Amino acid sequence: MSNVFTPEALMGKARQACKSARVLLNTGDVDGACNRAYYAMFDAARAALLVSHAPVGPELGKTHSGLIAAFSLHLVKNGPLTKDIGRLLNRGEEVRLVADYNGDSVTPSDAESQVADAERFVAAIETELIHAAR
Repeated sequence: MSNVFTPEALMGKARQACKSARVLLNTGDVDGACNRAYYAMFDAARAALLVSHAPVGPELGKTHSGLIAAFSLHLVKNGPLTKDIGRLLNRGEEVRLVADYNGDSVTPSDAESQVADAERFVAAIETELIHAAR
């Protein structure tokens, strides 16, 4: 197994995680769907930082808060991504923490929103950064 992730490989993981989130949601596993939705955004954010040549070190992605801060600083604060896209990643982490660590489940409507937000986030990264870099 390789430790090297390319933007293309990370986006492949992000797209697959979105598909998995949708399947889990459709089978009633709302917590699992929220987990996969967040990791779709997480991997897409990592790909975005790499493809944008943001000045981040090899530790990128070792902590969730570090990745989210770098994403916000380098891709949202002054563009090219909108604040709305940045908020999706922050909200995704919040919902995942509830889904993974709270004793209560996420509501089905919140899970549906989370999966839709992940699909929107991944599509925005694909359109605005990955395709633009080609």
